[in-house]
Amino acid sequence: MEQIPVAEWERTMKVQEVILRAMAKKITWWQAAEILGISNRTMRRWKWNYEHEGFKGLLDGRKGKPSWKRVPPGETEKILGLYRDVYFDLNVRHFYEKVTAQHGVTLSYTWVKNLLQGAGLVQKSRDRKPHRKRRPRRPIPGMLLHIDGSHHQWFQDDRWLDLLVILDDATSQIYYAQLVEDEDTRTVMTALRDVIVRQGLFCALYSDRARHFFYTPKAQQQVDHRQLTQVGRAMKDLGIEMIPAYSPQARGRGERSFSTWQGRLPQELRLRAITTREAANAFLRDEYIQQFNSRFTVAAAQPGTAFVALGSQDLDRIFSVQHERTVDNDNTVRLANMVLQIEPTMWRSTLAGCRVIVQERLDDTIVINYGPHVIGRYTPDGHPIPELQQKSKPKRLKKPALREVGAGFFLNKVTSAARSAPR
Repeated sequence: MEQIPVAEWERTMKVQEVILRAMAKKITWWQAAEILGISNRTMRRWKWNYEHEGFKGLLDGRKGKPSWKRVPPGETEKILGLYRDVYFDLNVRHFYEKVTAQHGVTLSYTWVKNLLQGAGLVQKSRDRKPHRKRRPRRPIPGMLLHIDGSHHQWFQDDRWLDLLVILDDATSQIYYAQLVEDEDTRTVMTALRDVIVRQGLFCALYSDRARHFFYTPKAQQQVDHRQLTQVGRAMKDLGIEMIPAYSPQARGRGERSFSTWQGRLPQELRLRAITTREAANAFLRDEYIQQFNSRFTVAAAQPGTAFVALGSQDLDRIFSVQHERTVDNDNTVRLANMVLQIEPTMWRSTLAGCRVIVQERLDDTIVINYGPHVIGRYTPDGHPIPELQQKSKPKRLKKPALREVGAGFFLNKVTSAARSAPR
């Protein structure tokens, strides 16, 4: 006979006691069923089993037998070994995707999670707090884009880098993801320019209140939309609205996305033995963004797109750090301890006293603009780029005198008339 648990024996003895009292007519069979918490039909079945099989007929036939759902021998050790030796730094969901796709595991996610938690390899998650009501997504792509950076040890060593990500609010599709030394004006402009070139112009940009996005006169106060940063000026030139977030909860969609990035990207880099920022950015650009989008992108609520094709805007000029300067009497402009000499132009003898715009472009060149005119291009050290400088003014061609033109015209007319007259 199979080993019966003690609790099952105790339960069966209590059932037997109630049945004996009913058979002794101390209680009715209806009262016996009510005491045991079963239906009248079950009570009749248990009575018949007891009369024909005795105490054994009251035992649960399932007890003491191996379950047909039992995991095959060795499967548990296989899963624990894979997590302990290979995938030790993956979260449970990421680990489950790996073992089902690459190691033939067919068990459920909940079973695998309980196994890892029971073995002490994964900590049990804390009870979730009541979450806030989510803001509805925008109905179509291109209406609202999120931009943010995550400061993390992406190579699992002592290097801290920022992962700069731009995603769509409607679908959570990642348009840009690159590792940078620091999230600042130039790296943000590079990211936005890349998205606009590939996708087109969008409607609004949602970000935190970092100093390269907004100017905040007082901490924890409203931003000043009148004083624009370099990024704010670029977005205004393109007609893109900038929306500030005033709490981490307001950026919930982006924060949840970064939680997924931090739980997956470091492990993917380790599995591929990627240890440099350049190689990691190439992996993100060529392979991982597509994998991430195929896994986490959702369908938009409505068909269509709000992206608009880029027109004749000069993105090199728009996405540059711009400074306003006044040209000195010797036709020079000063910028960051550099003196930039302006060469002569064809349309003006001197630019002394003129207000010009000095642009520090993303390709590290320096360009000086006076209105629509480019009056100088320079290297990052302030040296002129000769092949791009304006050439000197050419000499004008001398026009023939009006009197000579008139005389020749009259002579030609007379000669023509004489030749055409009949003899």
